[in-house]
Amino acid sequence: MHNNIMAAGSRDRPPMLATGRYAQWRSRFLRYVDTRPNGDALRKCILEGPYTPTTVIIPAVPATDNSPAVPEQTTVETILNMSPKNKAHFESEKEAIHLILTGIGDEIYSTVDACKTAHEMWEAIERLQQGESLNIQDVKTNLFWEFGQFTSHDGETIESYYTRFYKMMNEMIRNNLTVATMQVNVQFLQQLQPEWSRFVTIVKQQHKLDEVSYHKLFDILKQYQKEVNELRAERMAKNANPLALVATAQPYQDPYYQTSKSHKSSAPISKASLPTRSHATTRHKGKETAKPITPPSESAYEEDSDPEQAQKTSSEG
Repeated sequence: MHNNIMAAGSRDRPPMLATGRYAQWRSRFLRYVDTRPNGDALRKCILEGPYTPTTVIIPAVPATDNSPAVPEQTTVETILNMSPKNKAHFESEKEAIHLILTGIGDEIYSTVDACKTAHEMWEAIERLQQGESLNIQDVKTNLFWEFGQFTSHDGETIESYYTRFYKMMNEMIRNNLTVATMQVNVQFLQQLQPEWSRFVTIVKQQHKLDEVSYHKLFDILKQYQKEVNELRAERMAKNANPLALVATAQPYQDPYYQTSKSHKSSAPISKASLPTRSHATTRHKGKETAKPITPPSESAYEEDSDPEQAQKTSSEG
C-alpha cells in the first residue's frame, strides 16, 4: 500500500519513479506539476529549460526642463525589469529541480543530481529509463523462455518442485508478465516426472484447470508423495539390475518350472537306485511280470514308511 501511495504521489509531493514504470511516472509527474500555482512556469523549466535573461532596450528619454535627454540603451534583463511571465519562469527553476529530485530513487539520484538544470535532469532520466526498458525487455524474454522450459528434476520432491515454480511465477509477476491460469496449471502438471502421471490424471479429472490455482494443485498432489517415492524406487531397482528381476519373477510365471523345482529340492534321486528300480522284475508262475515303475520320490517315501515291505522286497531280490 505504501509503495502505491508513493507511486501515485499526493498534494504535497510528486509521484515516485518505480522500476519499469517510467511512462506512467512521466504522465503523473507532469499532471502533478499542472496542479501547482505556477504550473505553466514549472512545465517550461522541465520541458524547455530555465528562463535565460536577455538584453532589453531602454527607450530614449527626451530632455525636459528639469532633466537632460537620455539616449536609447540596452541592458541585461534583471528580476526588476522582467515581465511577470518571464519572471515566473525564471523563479520556478529551483522549484522544478527540487520536484524532480524528490520524485526519483537513490539508484539514479547521483546521475541526475549532477545535471545543472531541471530540463537536463528530465532528459537524463529519460535516457536512463530507455536503457532500462531495453534491459527489462531482455528480462521478460528470458522469463518467458524459462517458463516454457521449466521441468522437474529426477528424484525431486513435490515441495522442491513447487518452490522453484513459485519463485519463477513471482519473478514474472514482478516484471508485469501475465500468463493465463490454464496455461500455468498445464505447465505445472505436465512437467512432473513420469511417476506422477497417474496422480496428475486424477487431478485433471477432479478439477477445472482454468479455475483452480497451482497452489491448490500442489496441496492435492503432495498427499501422493509416498506412493510416488515407492514407484520411483521400483523404477530405479529395475534400471539397476533388470536380469535379476527376470530370474526372480520366472518361477512365479511358469507353474511347471515351479513344480519340477520343488520335487528336485525335496527328494534328491540316487543315481544307483534308478536302474535297479526301472528294471526290477518278479517271478510269477513262470512268467516275468514287470513291476510298475514308481517315481523316485514316492518309492523313497514307501520304503521309509513300511519297513516290512522294504525287507521283503530286498529278500526277494
